[in-house]
Order: sequence, then C-alpha cells, then structure tokens
Amino acid sequence: MTDTGKKTKATAKPRKAAKKKENVTEITKITKPAPSREEIERLAQKFWAERGCQDGYAEQDWLRAEQELLRMAS
Repeated sequence: MTDTGKKTKATAKPRKAAKKKENVTEITKITKPAPSREEIERLAQKFWAERGCQDGYAEQDWLRAEQELLRMAS
C-alpha cells in the first residue's frame, strides 16, 4: 500500500538573532570647496609674472595654478 496522504514540511530552523549594529556617528571629512575662478586666476597671474610676463604659457599657468590650489585644499 502506498501513502497517498499529504506530506508535512519539515519545520524551519530558528534564525539566529541579528547582531545589533552599534550607533556610530560618521565623521565626515570637512573639505574646502573647489577653488574659485578668481583664486585660480590670481595664482596663474603670479606664475606668469614669475616667468617674466612671457606670453604663450597661459594654459600651463592656469592648469598649474588649478592643480596647486586643489592640492592645497585636500
């Protein structure tokens, strides 16, 4: 004779209690905002003057000033 009755499911294992997460206040790094256009311009003009007001390097002076200010901000 075969068993035609419904089979019962095995009971689930009890879950382990989840560990409580500690309330940790996240300290956000306070950073200086990105340098303004005016700050970059002033430093680029300084680099230009240090070079003897030589034309042809405006883009390099600007990029150098921008990188220098970003480095100082971090």
